[in-house]
This record gives sequence, structure tokens and C-alpha cells, in this order.
Amino acid sequence: MSKKSNTSKRYTAEFKRDAVALVHSSGKTVTEVAREIGVSPEGLRNWVNQDRADRGQGAVGALTSDEKEELRRLRRENREQQQTVEVLEKAAAFFARESTK
Repeated sequence: MSKKSNTSKRYTAEFKRDAVALVHSSGKTVTEVAREIGVSPEGLRNWVNQDRADRGQGAVGALTSDEKEELRRLRRENREQQQTVEVLEKAAAFFARESTK
């Protein structure tokens, strides 16, 4: 019985693109192609679904890769701004206490 690794392999965009193209051109199932190229069927299926979304053919509400990247960027910016606000609030409270001494 093999243990599943907690770290996932990282594949290049080119590898993913070629794998998706192979699914579309081979007439084979995602599972068959995944087995042949040594990736998980779930991973390859995700790549195929993301490719469809990027071409505007995905499920309703599916985000394109560009939209996902923008969402990651906006969430990161939001986190940074929240941290800045917390620091400013602490500084304001500190200076308010100091000015009353």
C-alpha cells in the first residue's frame, strides 16, 4: 500500500496545454490519457475543464485563468490593506494614549 504524497507535482503550462490537446485529438478518455502520460485523471480533468472555461465554453460561472489570477491578486491586495489598517488603528490608539499622559 503506497502512501499518497502531501506535495503535488507542478507541471508547466506547456505540458498542461499539450495534455489537454492530446485529450481532444486522441479520441481517448481523460482517464486513458492520464494513465498514458502519468498524471492523475482528476488533475487532467481539471486542466480540460479550465481550458474550456478559458475558451468561453465552460460551465456557467466558471472563471477563466485570467479571472482566477485577478481574484488571487485582489485577495492578496485586500489582505495587505487589512493589515495596514490594523497597524494604523494600533498606532492611532497608541498615540491617543500617549497624548493624554
